[in-house]
Amino acid sequence: MSVKRYLTPEQLVGFENYKYSAQDTSPLSNYVMHPFWNTVVKICPRWIAPNVLTFVGFLFTVANFVLLSFYDYSYYASSVDIPPETGPYPPVPNWVWIVCALNHFLAHTLDGIDGKQARRTGTSGPLGELFDHGLDSWTTFFIPACIWSIFGRADYSISPLRFYFILWNVLSCFYTSHWEKYLTKILFLPWGYDISQALIFAIYLVTGIWGQQIWKFEIVQGISSGAMFEFMMYAGSLGTSLPMSFWNVYKSYRDETGKMLGFWEAVRPLITPLIFFALSTIWVYQSPTNIIERDPRMVLFMVGTIFANVNCRLIVSQMSSTRCELLNWLLLPLAVAVGIAITFPTLELATLLIMGSIATVAHIHYGVYVVRQMCDHFHIKCFSIKDRTE
Repeated sequence: MSVKRYLTPEQLVGFENYKYSAQDTSPLSNYVMHPFWNTVVKICPRWIAPNVLTFVGFLFTVANFVLLSFYDYSYYASSVDIPPETGPYPPVPNWVWIVCALNHFLAHTLDGIDGKQARRTGTSGPLGELFDHGLDSWTTFFIPACIWSIFGRADYSISPLRFYFILWNVLSCFYTSHWEKYLTKILFLPWGYDISQALIFAIYLVTGIWGQQIWKFEIVQGISSGAMFEFMMYAGSLGTSLPMSFWNVYKSYRDETGKMLGFWEAVRPLITPLIFFALSTIWVYQSPTNIIERDPRMVLFMVGTIFANVNCRLIVSQMSSTRCELLNWLLLPLAVAVGIAITFPTLELATLLIMGSIATVAHIHYGVYVVRQMCDHFHIKCFSIKDRTE
């Protein structure tokens, strides 16, 4: 069967020469998580391919999003002060939050042991890292989109518009870490990642035991728990992640340890996300039907899916040491969708659904065929380990 050729011959050669390089200095990661994962991976049968662990972990995160979409599509289920015209929204059952906690723990654990399983079975290679980081690009949307359901969009929380910018903040941090590696050749793992995963698990668990109402409080007058959540998200990125990324990029130029690209080549990977942010924000602010209030889940899903595709293409360029593309083709249908939505208000919701579908199909197609092309090139299988007795 023919394979769609997304990867160029130059990129495939780059993958052949790729060597993994990362630095993880987090105390939580080194003294707690890795010892735990080293124990867990011993339980895993050696015949299970690492990519199976990666994919199953991703599916646990998607399962949380699907489950919460069913019980809380409009993000009102955790709210008491609901506009009468929107109708009643029963609270999310406590057992759902317990399931979300379990799924999140399993997803984080599987993400932590997949690389160890690869080294344990002698199957480490560029496909595994690409597969892992590629799925993480989409997970970066799913996790915060699930957590917002705990706080909701009404009382003691934040509006969909404010959460839209929180999501962009999270996506930007993730993208910047891979842009950092694109320039420095080293993936600097942020301290905040494992801390945030542990906190999210605890938040799910607490909510499952005591219910969403436990988060309905004000820290001080006028500052709610939802605002605290918002502040923590921005503080984590603007206070640690982004400054450290820019510092590491600066050091690579100062010490001449990175790729030493010129200014325009260095900022080339930032063009697409900047245009993407501008287009989506124009849609949100100029929406004739206030689409971010009308269907926040679909707006966020569309943004997260397009971002995942943009980030995956950067990862491909970064790992293969090839030039990053200037513009992602999904920007064109997005620009058309924005124009239609603003010009024809009655078509706005349908346009959003169509654009979200286009992005989903395009991204899945890209991911599937890039993996198939890598497997074809390296003569391996994605979800099984080659029998060494052959």
